[in-house]
Amino acid sequence: MDRCVVLVDAGYLLGAAASLLAGEPSRPRISVDHTALIQGLREGAEADTGCDLLRIYWFDGAPDRVPQPEHRRLRVMPRVTVRLGALTRSDGRWAQKGVDAAMHAELTELARNRACADIVLITGDGDLLPGLVSAKEHGVAVHLWAVQAADGDYNQSEDLVAEADERRVLDRAWITRAIRVKEAQPQPRPEIAAILSAPPAQAKNGEQVRATTAAVSTEPCPTATETEPVGKVPTPKDLASLGRPAQAPPTSATLRWSSDRGWVERGPEESPETAALPMLSHLTTAEQRWADREEDITAVSGDPFEVGQVFARRWAERLGGTKPFVQLSALSADYPRIPHRIDGELLRYAARFGLLAHKDDQIDERDRYAIRAGFWREIDERTDTVRTAGPES
Repeated sequence: MDRCVVLVDAGYLLGAAASLLAGEPSRPRISVDHTALIQGLREGAEADTGCDLLRIYWFDGAPDRVPQPEHRRLRVMPRVTVRLGALTRSDGRWAQKGVDAAMHAELTELARNRACADIVLITGDGDLLPGLVSAKEHGVAVHLWAVQAADGDYNQSEDLVAEADERRVLDRAWITRAIRVKEAQPQPRPEIAAILSAPPAQAKNGEQVRATTAAVSTEPCPTATETEPVGKVPTPKDLASLGRPAQAPPTSATLRWSSDRGWVERGPEESPETAALPMLSHLTTAEQRWADREEDITAVSGDPFEVGQVFARRWAERLGGTKPFVQLSALSADYPRIPHRIDGELLRYAARFGLLAHKDDQIDERDRYAIRAGFWREIDERTDTVRTAGPES
């Protein structure tokens, strides 16, 4: 019985932290060091209760209850158990379903089974009041933790506050040990940056509507026509001529990046140099494959841009041979087209993180652009590094 348990409502903890640090309860606005956060929760719980930690339960929502990258990372940490409810979209807003019920059930079950002497409860939802009262009736001391509210707002149920045995406020100094406002991503090539900043495309018959470069560039483009819609996201095929010299191949020779249905429009065959480039799977040993999985679980956040960078970094580092500059140059020569075998492997890798999944019955095209933008950002940096060191390096 001389043990403590921590129950975390992740939606409350991270949403309140985002409000405090970024001014709005948007979790994408913050970056979380989950290792530091869990360590802080453990140390704080043991200090407040005087008991050793039994376990931290992390309650959160996820689309179709499919674990997201942060959930995969959390559930392999010592003494952490992840419980997922559903995450549904209604009227343009995401809402959790089943999280409060799961927290209530866990709270009462732990108390009924005398699994612990103290429970630290991190939530603001008054729906958990019956569970808190039940735990107290079974002889468990309940510690209610709050996140410091932004601009003097109150972010916890007053009934919860009144019933709790002990209360603690996690202030800005405590929060910023593990949570910070997300820094701006490095800017990709200008034409890709234009795509990512363009207004979202409208949907037609389950497909993303695409548009011309007129939406993102004042320069004429051979592929644009006066009859095409303006103001929607252009394809890489539309952008193929941007930044190209006049003698560049016509846009019909450029592959379009994978469509919503997973196929590509192809022009002439890839050059022998491009076709000879190896896939990442051919460059990866069994030991590296295991290490990659470990890194994916523990270190890769799953942000689309970052996923593209990680894939490109592994591919470039494992090229081997005596002249990686030649292989990197062959790849860069076909920009923005990624060889279809490598591109397919990149998308399959991204799918591990829940990217490219259906959202509102459509595939998020912006994730695809961001994945490839990250890929090209890393390839550009690697090519510049090798070029600086010398082609023979």
